[in-house]
Amino acid sequence: MQFLIDATGSPALAWALVIAIALVVLIAIALWVRASARTRPGEPAVARKGLDLQLARAREGLLGRLREAVSGASGAELFSNLEEVLVTADFGLDTTSALLKKVKEKDAGAEHVDEALREAILEIFDRVQRPFEPTAKPTVIMVVGINGVGKTTSIGKVAAHFSRQGRTVLLGAGDTFRAAAIEQLGIWAERSGSDIVKGQPEGDPAAVCFDAVKAGQARGVDLVICDTAGRLHTKSNLMEELKKVKRVMAKALPEAPHEIWLVVDATTGQNAMQQARLFHEAVGLTGLVMTKLDGTAKGGTLVGMVRELDVPVRFIGVGETIDDLRPFDPRAYVEAILGEE
Repeated sequence: MQFLIDATGSPALAWALVIAIALVVLIAIALWVRASARTRPGEPAVARKGLDLQLARAREGLLGRLREAVSGASGAELFSNLEEVLVTADFGLDTTSALLKKVKEKDAGAEHVDEALREAILEIFDRVQRPFEPTAKPTVIMVVGINGVGKTTSIGKVAAHFSRQGRTVLLGAGDTFRAAAIEQLGIWAERSGSDIVKGQPEGDPAAVCFDAVKAGQARGVDLVICDTAGRLHTKSNLMEELKKVKRVMAKALPEAPHEIWLVVDATTGQNAMQQARLFHEAVGLTGLVMTKLDGTAKGGTLVGMVRELDVPVRFIGVGETIDDLRPFDPRAYVEAILGEE
């Protein structure tokens, strides 16, 4: 303290300086504590609580209608009401029938219908869901989906997720037909610390993806993630164009693409289901990414897709920030839309 008094020439100024330093230290500690409180791998309870809050609209809509439907009902009336709830929540007719059959087999009364339904949904996910692990170096992921679903943004967020894991990522800007798609992916490459291979606007998407795979091999990256067109400005068929991209990738690397992920918008309901059928038939999907789940009161589309296509969910989008595209956890998802057991 005497040193500060000597340096400043004033005891009052010295004390003011001490107080200022103390405040800076306290603010720094507070910011560190706040950053440390963020959800990390290994903190599933915190992650599930956050997901529960972000999917509150879906949970309130589905769970509220479910409780209203089964209240005071029994027998045929109970299952008729339950069927209506599931269909309006976009589970689809086939998946609704399958879930009702499972619930009946569990012989659950009205007070236990939500538990039986939760178990039946988890059985669907558990049949196909498995953690994603890169199988080669580079592992090539081809991402498909129509314009407007958040495909390019999702690719950027996926790249950021893998970069945080310490994996090296290269992006291929294969959506050459949509205005500003190349620039948008370039911005995400910077944000995620990824390399990027670009082509010319309205150039050949397959050529860009070929170059990206070759560049990924040459640079020794862990993952190559290629964007693709969501629509074409010509009379060419989109699905035929995607088949061509897939074939050309295989010429660059025989096993490529190792994964083909479809990005769909949760708010489009059964339209998303129809998109999934078409893309799966054309190129053979290996994973699903569903965006905008926080903006819908319906949570059943994802269940119907997994059951019909036998394709696992890789990520779900529950907000606008870079951290709001999350690896899919079936149990956390079911608990978020139906409540905890």
